[in-house]
Amino acid sequence: MRLWWEDEGLDFECQGCGRCCGGEPGEIWVTPAERAKIAAELGMDEASFRKECLTRIDGRCSIREKENYDCLFLDGETKRCKIYKVRPLQCRMFPFWPSMLTDKRIWDYYAAFCPGMGNGKHYEPELVRKFLSLETARDL
Repeated sequence: MRLWWEDEGLDFECQGCGRCCGGEPGEIWVTPAERAKIAAELGMDEASFRKECLTRIDGRCSIREKENYDCLFLDGETKRCKIYKVRPLQCRMFPFWPSMLTDKRIWDYYAAFCPGMGNGKHYEPELVRKFLSLETARDL
């Protein structure tokens, strides 16, 4: 069965609005390697980073959220990521997440809030498939 984007690909270009980084609850999964990079970027030891910045959900580590559900590392004024150059793969891959690529309704829901979805750079189906395989492999 072909997925809804497999014939034409997708358009996306980040507009820097920060909407993908907050406003509703969610998990921002981080691997041990990502945790080490982020801790180093912040000048923290990993134990302190885990205690202050992460939470455990179903045995996995996720970046904490603020009370308003923004990511802990989203600057409220600039709407920019404070750890952008070492952000987790999950963040780097937005909006090319399996949930969005397998269900057009979910893509359309988020596209209503994200001005970059459906605009800007064109991604051919082959590249979108590669993105999907990266995200799927990470979840294993």
